Amino acid sequence: MDKITATLQLKPKREKPVQNRHPWVFSGAIRQVKGEPQPGDLVEVVAHDNEWLATGYYNPHSQIRVRLLSWEEAETVDEGWWRGRLAAALARREALALAPETTAYRLVYAESDRLPGLVVDGYGDFLVLQALTLGIERRKEMVSGLLAELLAPAGIVERSDVDVREKEGLAQEKGVLWGEAPPEELVVQEHGHRFGVDLMAGHKTGLYLDQRENRALVGQRRFLEGKEVLNVFAYSGGFAPYAAAAGARAIVNLDSSAAALAQAERNMALNGYERPDDGYVVGDAFQVLREYRDSGRQFDAIILDPPKFAHSRRDVQGATRGYKDLNWLAFRLLRPGGILATFSCSGAISADLFQKVVFGAVVDAERDAQILYQMGQAPDHPVLLTFPESAYLKGLL
Repeated sequence: MDKITATLQLKPKREKPVQNRHPWVFSGAIRQVKGEPQPGDLVEVVAHDNEWLATGYYNPHSQIRVRLLSWEEAETVDEGWWRGRLAAALARREALALAPETTAYRLVYAESDRLPGLVVDGYGDFLVLQALTLGIERRKEMVSGLLAELLAPAGIVERSDVDVREKEGLAQEKGVLWGEAPPEELVVQEHGHRFGVDLMAGHKTGLYLDQRENRALVGQRRFLEGKEVLNVFAYSGGFAPYAAAAGARAIVNLDSSAAALAQAERNMALNGYERPDDGYVVGDAFQVLREYRDSGRQFDAIILDPPKFAHSRRDVQGATRGYKDLNWLAFRLLRPGGILATFSCSGAISADLFQKVVFGAVVDAERDAQILYQMGQAPDHPVLLTFPESAYLKGLL
């Protein structure tokens, strides 16, 4: 059983975020450490006057010194506690009633499910686990065993090959944690559409699950029937089967990865869409969009789903320039009455700032545009009210 090995005392006037149940304690808030905690150990956090505040796990190598787990002094953070938190997260997903039409969705979303540093996605009979922090890294074998007990999957894959682990002093890792290895291409369903995913080598954990409800919204007949669609940063197609089902006349999928576009083409075939008028273009999005602009090419609908442009606040200025340029090009390429679905997954870019950037783009493009829908991440990626940082995906239609 984990034991509390140290007490971290906060500086005066630094207890408010903890009292408000924000799950992070930064190094600058700590006055002193009483004890000799090892990386990943459980510690208790007290105010400057020694009032007990919370329990969490400790990492001296990270700017976020403590990730808080419990605000109940009498609560013991042991294996039973982890089982209870996991079971509660799974029950919340059951309440969403996504299955059986959808067989790929997030089961545990880190801080939002009060399990900081732990992400678990379900893909059919397999689970994909990401240990994003040192505290979860130390406990991932236990967590895998509990997930196996609660869900009885065929196998559990680790995809902790993410840059954020470097901030925790951890190397990137991936492999099979429990059970059998998944097939090279596992076929899952999303709102009845079929997608082939590579759990061992695909982006993120295989699919961009956070965009599921946005794909369903954008891919409606009222928006795309009979339209010529440009799907930018298409990855493995994502929006394309929805667009085909909605009766889009032609779909051009644009991505920098030939392998991703090959999967996009296979995904279309999995859904019975082998369409000669569709295109798969390998190239840099900014460059290809400029070439389309210069040649007078236009589309009825454009989807912009770029990767994260801002990894921290330092990147915000450069990211906004990138988002503005991208959206300016899209507005120039749209036919009158056209539809633009534009997204940002950069947590450092607020929804308000993103809307202002798109406003600047439409003014510079000398176009008029109305917002039909404001979009966010799917409900299996919930936003904890005491942790607004868990809201990262924003979009405008």
